[in-house]
Amino acid sequence: MTPVHTLVAKELRCFFVSPIVYVVGAVFLGIFGLLSYWAVVEASNQALRMMQMTDTFAQININDLVFRKVFYNLNLVLMLVLPLLTMRLFAEERKLRTFELLLTSPIGINEIVTAKFLSVVIIYCILLTLTALVPMVLSAYVSFDWHPVFTGYLALLLQGAFMLAIGLVASALTENQIIAAFLSFGVILLLWLLGAFGSTLGDTPIGHVFSYISFIEHYDRLVRGLVHVKDLIYYLSGMALMWFAAHQVVDAHRWN
Repeated sequence: MTPVHTLVAKELRCFFVSPIVYVVGAVFLGIFGLLSYWAVVEASNQALRMMQMTDTFAQININDLVFRKVFYNLNLVLMLVLPLLTMRLFAEERKLRTFELLLTSPIGINEIVTAKFLSVVIIYCILLTLTALVPMVLSAYVSFDWHPVFTGYLALLLQGAFMLAIGLVASALTENQIIAAFLSFGVILLLWLLGAFGSTLGDTPIGHVFSYISFIEHYDRLVRGLVHVKDLIYYLSGMALMWFAAHQVVDAHRWN
């Protein structure tokens, strides 16, 4: 096994012996279930109203009425939940005084940062996989287009991985897990507000810059089933930038 594989396995063991991953997982899956249930109930009520008005069988768009709403609302949930997953990555190592031992081991900083990031992404992917039960169950009762569902999950994966990368940097900056969580949430909230501010500025150069820096438009296009290269580049470059920032923070701590 490579050092990255060894560190990832160690991090996953730490996650699964800690109650935080079960609490976060239960909250995330519970909220996803409630959002899906409310969206399905609202879509059913709308279909009934249309049938009463037209006296014919009503065709409703499940993608628009259910999945798109769930994906949009889940984006706000990720802003609150994912910082709780990343807050312990480096902060706990520094608090337990094992951070120096990790840095003096024959493992490069590249491997350490990569393993920390991959471990939390794997946890997040497991949670996303469990949510796939909802569209699979719905497909047994109603037909819908799977393409927007797949792109919606791609949006959740990229959006979540980007937020986790931000949390990775926040955790590397402090030994206090609560501060790390709030710092991560603050940066994510700032990116969200930049998108809202860019929309307010409208069709102006600075408005376009703010809109691109924010994840709102990129996430929105993917949820609507539109896969653009510029959106993929945004998320991948954002994750790379956060990985580099975390690397620099850890490297600076080694020389202190």
